[in-house]
Amino acid sequence: LVAQAIRYRPDSANWDWQVSVIDDPETLNAYCLPGGRMAIYTGLIDKLKATDDEIAQVMGHEIGHALANHGAEKMSNAMLAQGAVVVAAAASGSKNSNAVMQVGPALAQLGWLLPNSRGAETEADRIGIEIAARAGYEPAAAISLWKKMLSANGKGTPQFLSTHPAPDTRIKDLSALVPHMQPIYASASKAPVAAPTSMAGNVNE
Repeated sequence: LVAQAIRYRPDSANWDWQVSVIDDPETLNAYCLPGGRMAIYTGLIDKLKATDDEIAQVMGHEIGHALANHGAEKMSNAMLAQGAVVVAAAASGSKNSNAVMQVGPALAQLGWLLPNSRGAETEADRIGIEIAARAGYEPAAAISLWKKMLSANGKGTPQFLSTHPAPDTRIKDLSALVPHMQPIYASASKAPVAAPTSMAGNVNE
């Protein structure tokens, strides 16, 4: 996965790529920070009985966030949304400014930040499934992974109130991508690209 990330974004060859496994049997989560530091929780592996292909989809997705610089985008969008609320309060006059300042952040969250976050999640899904396919991992595992997540978490928060796409929406979108990824996977599985040798010394369990 790291080798494919570097092919996708060559400057990431200079990142300090590391993987940690966090022993937390109740947490279904993983992450990749800007700069290549990754972690996956044992709950995701054990509770879901995740296969190697499914774990690759999780980590490919998280790597996608880092490659697309979503952390910095989220920070910038939060600052812009706060600025918009302040401007709206000033424009409404003193009589209504307090109400705008109280309601404004919630409206900014619903109207701007949450859809932006869902967009970032969808983009990370697209990047992740391709990185995983190019690394020789089965694209259809993205579907089985999210079906397991849906079963473990239930329907969860309504999509319009969530920073993540609804699981059903995510499964539908990924299902549409799988046929496009299969030729890439078939080619990669015949001649996988070796991971950078420096990665071997950066695995912390």
